[in-house]
Amino acid sequence: MTTMMKRWTLTTIIAVLMVFTAACGTNKDQPVNDTSSQETETAEESSQPQSDETFPVTVVDGTGEEITIEDEPETIISVIPSNTEITYAIGQGEKLIAVDNYSNYPEETAELEKIGDQQLDVEKILALQPDLALVTEYQHENNPDILNQFKENGTDVVVINSAESFDQVYASINLIGKVTGAAEEAQNVVQEMQDRLEVVKEKASRIEEPKRVWVEVSPAPDIFTPGQNTFMHEMLESIHAVNTAGDQTGWVKMTEEEIVTLNPDVIITTYGYYVDNPAEGVLSREGWTEVPAIKNEQVYDVNNDTVTRPGPRLIDGVETLAELIYPDVFKN
Repeated sequence: MTTMMKRWTLTTIIAVLMVFTAACGTNKDQPVNDTSSQETETAEESSQPQSDETFPVTVVDGTGEEITIEDEPETIISVIPSNTEITYAIGQGEKLIAVDNYSNYPEETAELEKIGDQQLDVEKILALQPDLALVTEYQHENNPDILNQFKENGTDVVVINSAESFDQVYASINLIGKVTGAAEEAQNVVQEMQDRLEVVKEKASRIEEPKRVWVEVSPAPDIFTPGQNTFMHEMLESIHAVNTAGDQTGWVKMTEEEIVTLNPDVIITTYGYYVDNPAEGVLSREGWTEVPAIKNEQVYDVNNDTVTRPGPRLIDGVETLAELIYPDVFKN
């Protein structure tokens, strides 16, 4: 992938994340609208394991719509990397026949047909005639006519909600488990994630002096950072660290002049997949020499997919951050 394409991909990801954040954010002084309340309730319902995996099964998807899947799907397409990872994690990867252009994990995805990104290759999908399509709220809101074509072609279409928290990811995993015939496997994946997260939180409870952490998801000059309502913020809270942008919400653009005043103890970057030596670039910034993270060379890059992609590897991201930020506590 060229540098220009990688930059375009990151910009697209940030833009989509910002849209999701804006759509889901509410003012504390305003009443929550009935539709949002209903979606929250249905997500919680879908997080409950199914006692009987025989078909037909009826679920409530990410839009609040009740859907009945008559037969266990034999062929599946996924239009977003997180749904692809979840499908593999619950043991249903062999059913996948096509995925979006950015599904890159596990390595088996490289052998699958590619069906586009936000702009789907509709003709190819119709020709493949999948039994099940795992789609996103973006497609539901922006391409309803296309999804109707899939349904008319005999494909069951299930919208997976745009997760912004671990609990919502758990709900997505269990929902995909139900509609693919792997409810028990999905619950096992969720339980493992929850157990590992509890171990991290238990160790973090011993930390007496929380470190201040600055996170960059894109490099200068357009530096974006995660505020509240993002996985990174929840992760930092879980390991008893302070997000220096914690007074912001969603994905926020800040200048170097603004950032340097935050005096972080640790700096985390997530763009090492397309910028060589990101830590070196941060350490060499003019005017940053007195920042604790710079003076102590506490600048680290982590795999972007494990800290922003709403799937099973989020727990890997938590554990990685914990070991980098508090090595004395977590590296044992």
